[in-house]
Amino acid sequence: MNALIAQAAEHWKFVAPLLRKPKNEADYDELVAALDGLTDLIGDDESHPLMSLVDIIGDWVEAYDLEHRPMPKVSGVDVLRSVMQEHGLTQSDLPGVGTQSVVSEILSGKRQLNVRQIRWLADYFKVPVDMFI
Repeated sequence: MNALIAQAAEHWKFVAPLLRKPKNEADYDELVAALDGLTDLIGDDESHPLMSLVDIIGDWVEAYDLEHRPMPKVSGVDVLRSVMQEHGLTQSDLPGVGTQSVVSEILSGKRQLNVRQIRWLADYFKVPVDMFI
């Protein structure tokens, strides 16, 4: 047995709870708590020796989230409605999309957003264009 394996075996009982993929909510919660503790300890130090552990646990937490908490599919119009509400905007407040009646038709599903409008919205709200696609 090489020295690295011997050292790992000696400390395994302390490390093992962190090195398993979550199989249920309890496992997931433990890993999220561990990840929070690690990020508090590491801070912004990307070269910290524990950063690889953060990457591993983060990947497992993300995979569990994607499998058990998938993001709902939303349309560009749904996003537009949401950001308008968030910013307290009316249909008339989006001249780059068109007149109030054009915006109304888009929001009601009678008309689709075109490329020019999507680019304007992305620039206006400072978000990626794919949010409105």
